[in-house]
Amino acid sequence: MEGVMMRNGRHYAVAVRKPDGEIEIKKDTYKSITGKWKFLTRIPFVRGVFNFIDSMVLGMGTLTWSASFFEEEEAREMTEEEAKKAKKQENIVMAITMVLAFALAIGIFMVLPYFISDLLKKWIPFYAVRLILEGVIRIAIFVAYVGGISLMKDIKRLYMYHGAEHKCINCIEHGLPLTVENVKKSSKEHKRCGTSFMLFVMIVGIVLLFFVRADSVIMRVVLRIALLPVIAGISYELIKWAGSSDNPMVCIISKPGLWLQGLTTKEPDEDMIEVGIASVEAVFNWKKYLHDNFGYEDGL
Repeated sequence: MEGVMMRNGRHYAVAVRKPDGEIEIKKDTYKSITGKWKFLTRIPFVRGVFNFIDSMVLGMGTLTWSASFFEEEEAREMTEEEAKKAKKQENIVMAITMVLAFALAIGIFMVLPYFISDLLKKWIPFYAVRLILEGVIRIAIFVAYVGGISLMKDIKRLYMYHGAEHKCINCIEHGLPLTVENVKKSSKEHKRCGTSFMLFVMIVGIVLLFFVRADSVIMRVVLRIALLPVIAGISYELIKWAGSSDNPMVCIISKPGLWLQGLTTKEPDEDMIEVGIASVEAVFNWKKYLHDNFGYEDGL
């Protein structure tokens, strides 16, 4: 809420514009769920699953922290014991929210499209055609969802901060000093965006189901859920590859995701850009990066 989170390796920073107009920055080191088995985050196709879970956990944590600045005044005036109790309850609520959100997402975006397409088997007897239709329905539901929530005032501002995040990264990656003016000129779409990742997930899921099939309705539903880690792993590798290549074919593959980001990113104002810059500078030495890659000298 009213902020931007940037992650660089194991380090991350959250910058939030508080109600009083000041920018509050939190910088910390994130410990992956893999714990001692860090090698899992380096194995192709496997690492995508753990990176996805890490991103969800980190995202929920930073969202909760940013929301704390916008609570009612009386809610902040607690004793130490009350604060500890509130924190414990907050962690429980966050865990429940994550589980429910994940279950709801699977139900709406994975299971529901299958049942809708299955209703049409009387008119469309070919399973392969229904699979393609299922993918189209899934994408349509996703587009309707991200477009619909953008009408909410808070979500619209969230999308503007999302745009600020992308514009800051694009500014640096194109060799420009990280200033408000340069960021304003940069693109708000980026090939490594989570929106593009979700689109890859939907497309990869349909492709896999062409090769892995089941006869019963129950097994088809179970199969769609069981394949999620595999789908996430493949999608992660695709978006990682797309984000690091300027190959014309890669650019074509990335286009649908970039178009979809037209819904999930909005042009930020200068205050939001300042928050994005503060978040970047907390975890990344952009001047050194520009010096090493583009010969930038100012300030070094």
